[in-house]
Amino acid sequence: MSASSLCLYRPLITALFFSRRRLISSSLSSGLPLVRVWSYSSSHSSNRPTPPPAIVEKMEEQTIGVAKVDTLKQKMELLGILCNDSCVPGRYTNLLCPKCNGGPSMERSLSVHIVQKGDLAMWRCFRTDCSWGDQVYIDGRAAHNEVKKIVQFSGQMTEESLRLEPPGEKITAYFSERMISDETLRRNAVMQRSGDKDIIAFTYKRNGLLVGCKFRSIEKRYWKAKGSENTLYGIDDINDAAEIIIVEGEIDKLSVEEAGFCNCVSVPDGAPGKSSNKLPPVEKDTRYQYLWSCKQHLDKVSRIILATDNDKPGQALARDIALRLGTHRCWQVRWPKKDESSYYKDANEVLRHMGPDALRKVIENAKPY
Repeated sequence: MSASSLCLYRPLITALFFSRRRLISSSLSSGLPLVRVWSYSSSHSSNRPTPPPAIVEKMEEQTIGVAKVDTLKQKMELLGILCNDSCVPGRYTNLLCPKCNGGPSMERSLSVHIVQKGDLAMWRCFRTDCSWGDQVYIDGRAAHNEVKKIVQFSGQMTEESLRLEPPGEKITAYFSERMISDETLRRNAVMQRSGDKDIIAFTYKRNGLLVGCKFRSIEKRYWKAKGSENTLYGIDDINDAAEIIIVEGEIDKLSVEEAGFCNCVSVPDGAPGKSSNKLPPVEKDTRYQYLWSCKQHLDKVSRIILATDNDKPGQALARDIALRLGTHRCWQVRWPKKDESSYYKDANEVLRHMGPDALRKVIENAKPY
């Protein structure tokens, strides 16, 4: 078993061990009948009394439930939510929101709820200028009836609520012209809006959950679904990556994947008009909140390849990202010449005119920033 595997599995095993110890003490305080403590000596094993079946069944159920809750808490910790002992199934707990840090007063504005069965946890920040909400499942199963009611009440974004459907012929043909395959569209859950054959829907997901959607007409008009989280496009693709690629648009992210790199994310809002050499406080750095909200993912990365557009706004974006993430770990792509007087602008242009192998070599030959 590798070291990374041990890191993944050990917390679960440790949590389960201590959970069993807590269960014994909690069963004593909860009114369950007291039982004798049995010796585990082999010489007396045949004479050990057997605990009543009701008690054994109850303790096994509680052990499984605690293990599930511990797993949910670990998933939430990956998103910056630090649960305490008050986070138990069936209750609402107020914690510090990792997105807004509770504002100037640092209030505990994040309401966290774990459903009674321990299968799902959900949360919502009640500060109006944040309103961050999301949920994590213990596995990929559909929600129970009680969970569905809570999800509907909290306004959880779904493909159904956004009226999304798989892309039709017009949109797949549009991407085909740009050398992006149907397989890449499916892997990245690129869809279209139901009834609108020329409206592309780029779905933003975190931990497999839909947290945002950016619409794009074929005529290049953009808008976001209400309540979309400000995060990187493709964030789940860099969960365990030591090296990542950052591009300026969703189509460029798909293009880089055609060149063989899945460890790529796109900024959600394009490039700024100009760059600033001064780094503002995190709470005032509104344009780049998508970087700070993904800090836990980005902190683990040792090498960042900046593949932004080859124009002034694209260069400004590269400078701003390098300033925030550290120039010491940033590399920059140099887009090749198109002709004697111009260069290719972005990843998709290189893919279309030079092919996936050429795009891969350009990325591999990135220079230190």
